[in-house]
Amino acid sequence: MATHSQFRLLRERRFLPFFGAQALGAFNDNVYKNTLVIIATYHASTYTSMAPGTLTMLAGGLFILPFVLFSGLAGQLADRYDKTRVLRAVKVCEVLIMALAGVGFALHAMPLLLVALFLMGAHSTFFAPAKYGLLPQVLDEDELVGGNALLEMGTFVGILTGMLLAGVLAKLGHLAVIDTTLLAIAVLGLAFSLAIPPLAPAAPTLRIDVNLWRSTMANLAAARANRVVFLSILGISWFWFYGILVLAQVPLYAKQVLNGSEDVVILLLVAFSLGVGTGSLLCERLSGHRIEIGLVPLGSLGLTLFGIDVYLATPAVPPLAAVDWLGLLAQAGGRRVFADMLMIGLSGGLYIVPLYAQMQRLTRAEFMSRVISANSIWNAIFMVVASLFGGVLLARGVSIPIVLLVCALLNFAVAAFIYAQLPEFLLRFLAWAVARVLYLIRVEGLEHMPERGAALIICNHVSFADALILSAAVHRPMRFVMEAAIFRMPLANLVFRGMKAIPVATAAEDPAVREAAFTQVLADLRRGELVCIFPEGRLTADGSLGEFRPGLLRILKEAPVPVVPIALSGLWGSTFSRRYRGLSRYLPRRLWARIDVHIGAPVPAAEVSLTRLHETVATLRGGVP
Repeated sequence: MATHSQFRLLRERRFLPFFGAQALGAFNDNVYKNTLVIIATYHASTYTSMAPGTLTMLAGGLFILPFVLFSGLAGQLADRYDKTRVLRAVKVCEVLIMALAGVGFALHAMPLLLVALFLMGAHSTFFAPAKYGLLPQVLDEDELVGGNALLEMGTFVGILTGMLLAGVLAKLGHLAVIDTTLLAIAVLGLAFSLAIPPLAPAAPTLRIDVNLWRSTMANLAAARANRVVFLSILGISWFWFYGILVLAQVPLYAKQVLNGSEDVVILLLVAFSLGVGTGSLLCERLSGHRIEIGLVPLGSLGLTLFGIDVYLATPAVPPLAAVDWLGLLAQAGGRRVFADMLMIGLSGGLYIVPLYAQMQRLTRAEFMSRVISANSIWNAIFMVVASLFGGVLLARGVSIPIVLLVCALLNFAVAAFIYAQLPEFLLRFLAWAVARVLYLIRVEGLEHMPERGAALIICNHVSFADALILSAAVHRPMRFVMEAAIFRMPLANLVFRGMKAIPVATAAEDPAVREAAFTQVLADLRRGELVCIFPEGRLTADGSLGEFRPGLLRILKEAPVPVVPIALSGLWGSTFSRRYRGLSRYLPRRLWARIDVHIGAPVPAAEVSLTRLHETVATLRGGVP
């Protein structure tokens, strides 16, 4: 497992040139797009006869259209060829596109500028599958979260600085400066791409289908092949819906609702972008260098709560006098709005980074870029719908604060739908919260846990929270076999069902339940999953390690998989143990107590005996209940 900071990647050739190339690409996209929009808004008469509003909408549509048209082809190319070559080719095209844009500015030729904008959208379309598909090839699995976090930080910093520089360039109005800046950024991005190490093609025999409709449908089908991946894509796309809808309201919100000057708009955009960058970088620290989908519900909760608070913090009547950014921060309500925008961005970072990492981890390498291109298509669709939805609400006279409130409430509904379809997101959040709020968990021997393939996990049974503790410590999903009486406990049953726990009983208590449990365990092991059993059969009543029952030997006879012994210590005497009786057992005890999870070396099935496993767990436990 990686223990170093994600920033170490910025010192390594396998990541730094790629990071620079993608960040400069996002930067240049936004410098050009926003410079064009500002010029179209304030100097449209010298470029075209179209109304500024129409021109702005057309520009936005032209930039997004290539994602819908070419994402299918882009994904195939990135899987078929070396992704480094694809990235370099795209960067060469970026230089040529910026040269074309320079001619458009010099000639005041709006059609030429719009063509360049469309081509920049195409540039981003072909860059995205190679960009996100490259990460799993150059990073280890425990580096994916950090790599994606840096990527999202670089993207949003590029967007923010691109918007700010566009404002400066448009205000200066010197076409030569605009042209030189855009071309220089493109050339610098190309220089970074030339330093990216070559990679082996993921699917060198893939046949490229130049039919845009067929290639797009094929990529969408590839994304639907894995249900978890597809729902992760929908979750990512929802974030872009939410983000576009919120950010689109910021200029009017700042001007009409807060009576703020232009720098208030910049302040709120800075807060959002800074929040996304911070939230993205926090993911690695909060997840312990692993892909922690438990952060996704935490992020979505923040998107809802802080979105609602923007509405609540909004003044009922705009200030009489116009305020600048300092004036806004001087007001309690203004500081609250700023904090809300910052936290919305931070929540978004916590939400989106694990979803990207999850999508990359669960997608086979030969389909990676095509699945990511499908993600781009869905992102584009959601962004278009968000723009139309916001426009319809405003056209019907809905106030901007109400639009923001509706967005926050919709986020709650969408989150509820996704977590109903994938309860493991909420369960991972519960495990993460238990591990970091109720206890301080220390894990030893995690390197013994197999990364792939089936294994039978055995562990001493100390408390009702054992399954959550193990889920938080091991991280790889596993099925738990637990005592039927515990499985059926009120409220806890909802959690155990969501965890897909397997209830088991003794032959004397319920032979049908016992046989069904064995059948399910064998099926899971044969599918290559992890299954955890508590071989004592029951929760300890005195903190001691009980005798191991022979049921696990029957499992290994039918499915001879490695056995990984685990010992928990520090849970005896906690609220969830059986040390206390009566009402006193429900009193909070030993919050933030240290829990040790000791993982032993796997034991081959042929070498397993109850005595050996009992001795191993007892040794790992070290006599501490």
